[in-house]
Amino acid sequence: MSEKTEKKSVNIGKLVKKPRVMLFLLALLASLVAIQPWGVLGEDGSSNLNYGLDLEGGSWLQIKLQGALAQVDADPELIVSETVKPILGPIEITENTLEREGLRETEDSGLVFTTAAQASKSELESLGLGQVSVDKLSQDKTQVSLTTTKEALIKNYLAKALDTEVVPISTETGTFYEIRTGVSEADLKALMEKVGGSILVNEDGTLRYKEGVSTETRDLTREILNEKLNSLGLKDIPVRTVGEDYILIDFAGIDLATAKDIAEKPGKFEIRIQTEGNESTHVLYGNSIISVGIPGFHDEQWHTPFTLNEDGGRALQKAALEAGAVSNPYMHNLEMYLDENLIYSAPLSPSAAAKLKEGPIYSWEASTGQDEEAKAQAQQLQIHLRAGALPVNVVLVGSGHVDATLGKQFKTEAVIAGLFSLLAVAFVVFRRYGRKEILIPMVGTSISEVIMILGVAAAINWQLDLPAIAGIIAAIGTGIDHLVIITDEVLYEGKLPSTKVFLSRIGKAFSIIFGAAATTIIAMSPLVVMGFGSLKGFAITTIIGVFIGVLIARPVYGTVIKEVLEAGEAEADSSKAA
Repeated sequence: MSEKTEKKSVNIGKLVKKPRVMLFLLALLASLVAIQPWGVLGEDGSSNLNYGLDLEGGSWLQIKLQGALAQVDADPELIVSETVKPILGPIEITENTLEREGLRETEDSGLVFTTAAQASKSELESLGLGQVSVDKLSQDKTQVSLTTTKEALIKNYLAKALDTEVVPISTETGTFYEIRTGVSEADLKALMEKVGGSILVNEDGTLRYKEGVSTETRDLTREILNEKLNSLGLKDIPVRTVGEDYILIDFAGIDLATAKDIAEKPGKFEIRIQTEGNESTHVLYGNSIISVGIPGFHDEQWHTPFTLNEDGGRALQKAALEAGAVSNPYMHNLEMYLDENLIYSAPLSPSAAAKLKEGPIYSWEASTGQDEEAKAQAQQLQIHLRAGALPVNVVLVGSGHVDATLGKQFKTEAVIAGLFSLLAVAFVVFRRYGRKEILIPMVGTSISEVIMILGVAAAINWQLDLPAIAGIIAAIGTGIDHLVIITDEVLYEGKLPSTKVFLSRIGKAFSIIFGAAATTIIAMSPLVVMGFGSLKGFAITTIIGVFIGVLIARPVYGTVIKEVLEAGEAEADSSKAA
């Protein structure tokens, strides 16, 4: 009697020792640890899952990147004349090789001019026109040679006139200039007319001007915003691009006023040096900072260490020399600005001023004070320095709020939708096969897949929103399709075949499954790469579900269903014998 009973039951111990089942159980256990569902019973009543805006409630902000892309032309001689006029007065251009045809690669292009004023090489180099050579021709005549390009002169002119960063972009139709601040078509046209230039015209008569920024600048801004916002110790904040010039930020669980305050903190970082009185001059932007250390306390001061790249170190030395800070450091503060708001100001230390006379300094420390407020300021300064500067200024163009109660309702409805879909699938499966020994492993496999998908989401701190829930439901449907394929192949003749035939049919089933999984992944990949807003969450969740199913859950189901069907048929044979 005991022997017959053994044949009727599934050998759990033997099943658990199989490598595929062990991997499955370890993955399921790791997922539960990552999710920490027991946290719901704790004081805070929450698990380790991170819910998005539409499930948690909160706020969203839409910001626009300010900038312009234009293809312009100008008279380089007028640019040079206008640029040096404040310090040299009128000049006479004697040579211009900027656009001379037949110039050999070994020859430098540039301009040569003469002036009656006293010309200082360092003063002229500070104008950013190019490499400068000064020769005294007579008592009242000096010759200045500039080694430069027309592109560099236009870039420098626009940057000085608009007090912003300008980036030349080479295209098939010529060089476009990305102006990283808001400037209208009319203002740019008037600006170019001052130096004998204009905005170039297309064949259809339209100007080669476009409001906005390049794709590279937009993506860089998004990455910096993402780093800044998520380094503030908040929950994971998705930062997504919408179109070419907009960025959408979701603040789950954060009210609108707080969200606006947080979003306004990151911005364009700049270091300036005080010249006279309240006047200051630009030194460098945040992209010249290559590393930031941890704030520390020594010499009775809190300090935030940071390191400049070579260009940044030389720019700071040059600015300190020209401002006179190396001779009188206490009268020339080093100032740091974020979105044009002063966040730090302090004089150079005497030791730093002495070193700058000899050469550039690359390793710096910004001291903030002695008390707890100074410590907090040092920590906040570390965040701003570490994340770098936004390439462009941004302006808030839209905002909204999702009530927490509504978010909770969405969460409940999403769970109900998931359970309903699972029950509907279970009903269809039972109607098809009419056997509980097939229904229970199939539904159990689907539930375990959901747990593992949620475990991955918790491990990588992925925000679950409605599209992500839809992706999980889609993964359940895809998984059931694959399990039905396995079951149909196994029960092709209505009963469990021999081991050799079983392995052949399982192999055939998995060849179909792998092909279907590959098709799903390929179909979803463009949504991940292109990042179409919340659809990206749907695609990623679906792909994660497919990988978990194909690599972990489906093989285990094939192993379990064989054991279960063997036990079921043994029980049926036993009943007939009885």
